[in-house]
Amino acid sequence: MAHNLNFNERTGRYSFFSVQQKAWHGLGQIVTDYPTSAEAIKHAGLDYEVIKSPLYSKVSNVIDSNDSISIRDNELKVPNYFATTRTDNNTVLGVVGKEYHIVQNCEAFSFFDAIVGGTDGIMYETAGALGNGERIFITAKLPNYIRVGNGDDITEKYIFLTTSHDGSGSITAAFTPVRIVCQNTLNASLRNMSNVVRIRHTSGAKQRLENAHKVMGLANEFSNQLEGIFNNWAKVKVNDNEVKKMIQFALCPNKETLQYLKTGNDAELSTVFKNTVEDAFAYAMTSDSQQMNTTKGTLFGAYNAVTGYYQNVRSYKDNEAKLQSIILGGTAQLKSQKAFEICTNFQNMGTNCFN
Repeated sequence: MAHNLNFNERTGRYSFFSVQQKAWHGLGQIVTDYPTSAEAIKHAGLDYEVIKSPLYSKVSNVIDSNDSISIRDNELKVPNYFATTRTDNNTVLGVVGKEYHIVQNCEAFSFFDAIVGGTDGIMYETAGALGNGERIFITAKLPNYIRVGNGDDITEKYIFLTTSHDGSGSITAAFTPVRIVCQNTLNASLRNMSNVVRIRHTSGAKQRLENAHKVMGLANEFSNQLEGIFNNWAKVKVNDNEVKKMIQFALCPNKETLQYLKTGNDAELSTVFKNTVEDAFAYAMTSDSQQMNTTKGTLFGAYNAVTGYYQNVRSYKDNEAKLQSIILGGTAQLKSQKAFEICTNFQNMGTNCFN
């Protein structure tokens, strides 16, 4: 699998760190203890700042200049556009507009510390930079767990943040519970609550990032509600046919396929869709090690079949594509949230939810 981790020629190190576990593709720094934000930013090679610099274009003939045109040594200043540049090695990261506001890497770490009201509760687990350092990502573990069944099915609570310095995307922070037994990211959106915050790089971005921790601070409330829901699902028994039906409806790609499913017209379903469903169903039925005894054969187990399929069976072009699909609003995240909705409806309506 390809990787796009930044290699810092000045330090001779990859811009990535991981706590206790083997770093991405064996690259980067492995540390034994959870670092503070000040330590994490150095371990990950993110201790650089980014500035906006004017852009100039070479011109062969200069006829005239006025107040609105800036010319320097036969170079014409490009209006309204700037280069974003790393101050540690002068690498150009991208071209942005005049309204683009930089959020420094250290400010992204400050966001994490603010969530728990200090540096004691947050546990930085991974962080790094991609490309030339134009995109960074940070994951941190929150205190406490979500416990399901007899308490032997444990889900850890994570906050994930990614931002770019090249104008290619928003600042995105997400609450992502991860089920330890199979490393499934349990994507769910409760009514009137969100597990994702997106902030554009415009005026006030820094202030909105500072305020965002209040929104993401709902993560504990969110996780408490999830714990109650998951434990109720662990008491609802489902048979194999119901599990397959849930998978079909969760993975349904369009309205036409949905209509075929509702009318039982399986003959019209595409071969690609049928194969995808069979792969997910096989994972649900044969992966005994992926589901605890207290939750296997339950509604919670069916939900995990969908999330687990996208993370343990589905193939991706590379790790970045997988990250995009699972965390950053891609197909896996959307389908997992659809599975959450279906399981909620099944608990309330039984098999009538498929009509």
